[in-house]
Amino acid sequence: MSAEREVWREALGVVLATSAYGISFGALAVAAGLDVLQACVLSLLMFTGGSQFAFVGVFAAGGLAALPSAVASAALLGVRNVAYGMRMSPVVGGGAWRRAAAAHFTIDESTAVAISQNDPRLRQVGFWVTGIGIFLGWNATTLIGALVGDVLGDPKTWGLDAAAAAAFLALLWPRLKQRQAIAVGIAAAVVAAAFTPFLMPGLPVLVAAVVAILIGWFNWLGRAEPAAAATSASEVPR
Repeated sequence: MSAEREVWREALGVVLATSAYGISFGALAVAAGLDVLQACVLSLLMFTGGSQFAFVGVFAAGGLAALPSAVASAALLGVRNVAYGMRMSPVVGGGAWRRAAAAHFTIDESTAVAISQNDPRLRQVGFWVTGIGIFLGWNATTLIGALVGDVLGDPKTWGLDAAAAAAFLALLWPRLKQRQAIAVGIAAAVVAAAFTPFLMPGLPVLVAAVVAILIGWFNWLGRAEPAAAATSASEVPR
C-alpha cells in the first residue's frame, strides 16, 4: 500500500469516527432548544465540535439568559484552534485565499492527522482530506441527528460519545514512544480532569495545554540529543 493511500485510509477512518458523533450534536442541539436550521447553521459556521457542545450545554442549562455564557464557553474552547493555525500555516502554504479556506478546516482532527506524517506533501493530503471530509460528514450527521434525535435516544447507548476520543487515541498511541511524550500526555489529561469540575468549559483544556507546553519547553524527562540527531529530529513534526 502506497504512503498516500495509507494517509487517505488514516484520514477517512478519523472522518468516519468523528462524523458519527455529529448525530449526537444534532440531537443534543434540538433537545437544548435550537431548531433544526439553527443546529445546522451552527455546524456550518462554528465547525469545531468541542465549542459546539459547550455552546449547547450552557444554552440548555440557562436558555436565552445564558447565551453570553454559552458564547464565551465556545470561544474559550476555540482558542486552541489559533495555536493549530500557527502550526498548520507552513503545512498549508499557498496564498491568502488558500490560507483563509484552510482556517475553517483547521480543527483537532485535521491537525493531528497532518502532523503525524513525515513528508510535507502527505501532511497536506492528511490535512485537507481530514478537514474537508469531517466538514461534510459532520454537517450531514448534524442534520440527521437534529431530525431523528428523539428516535435515536441517548447517543451514549450507541457509543457515539466515545467515537471521537477513540479516534484521537488511535492517532496519539503510535507517538508515545519516549518518556517525555508519555509524561506530556498523562500530565495534560490529569490536569484537565482535575479542573473540569471547578472551571467553566474551555478553561481546563487551556490549562492542560499550558502544562504540556511547559513540560515540552523545559524538556522534562527528555533525553539530551547529539547535535546530528537533534538536527534530524527538528525536521520531524512534534
